[in-house]
Amino acid sequence: MRYGDRELQFCWRLQDSPGHKARIHVYPDGLVEVETPKGTTLAEAKQALLRRARWVSRHLGDIEEVRAAVLKRQYVSGETVFYLGRRHVLKVISSNGEQSVKMLRGQLQVTTRDTNSGIVKAELARWYRDRAREVLARRLLAVGERLPWVKKAPTWLLREMRTQWGSCSPSGTIILNPHLVKTPTRCIDYVILHELCHLQEHNHSAKFYRLLKRSMPDWQQAKMRLDRMSELYLNDE
Repeated sequence: MRYGDRELQFCWRLQDSPGHKARIHVYPDGLVEVETPKGTTLAEAKQALLRRARWVSRHLGDIEEVRAAVLKRQYVSGETVFYLGRRHVLKVISSNGEQSVKMLRGQLQVTTRDTNSGIVKAELARWYRDRAREVLARRLLAVGERLPWVKKAPTWLLREMRTQWGSCSPSGTIILNPHLVKTPTRCIDYVILHELCHLQEHNHSAKFYRLLKRSMPDWQQAKMRLDRMSELYLNDE
């Protein structure tokens, strides 16, 4: 549908949930999703989107602005990399000794026998994945302990995703994106909480959002911060 000079392309999802109202989501990759109750017509879904079109258009503009500033990574010394929301300078060091990745004095140092960009990228990806296993396991435990409906540590796994930070499978397995370890701890907690709330409410109904707000009153600020920087955090190409 059109809104001013912009053509809004969207994914329409019917949600089989009593009392569910239309909800609009704008994901970090620019995907717009419209959720409406079962039985809604496409025309009604478009009207729901039209009511939020200004907000959606502004959000898409922010994403496009960040995307325009994102440069393709070369994996060479001097580039900026992220860990727990902080920027670090990448330092690539050629060495005949053992390969390693370590953080030292504001730098993320990759020591390798081959400084080819593909090798450096692979070493960094392995380091991030190892850190993600440690950090996300710790935050999952910390967030889960505060939630009365989480009686035991949930099963979880890492999976790289281009459009999602996390998801919850029908069986209750929490799936988290290893790129999350690049984001601030508050953003990590928000994503984990969002997925743990799905263990109680398996949809995005009003009850789900009430549960989310009770557990993290400022969740919207954490989400906005995450969305604003997602293009940079997910940029590994």
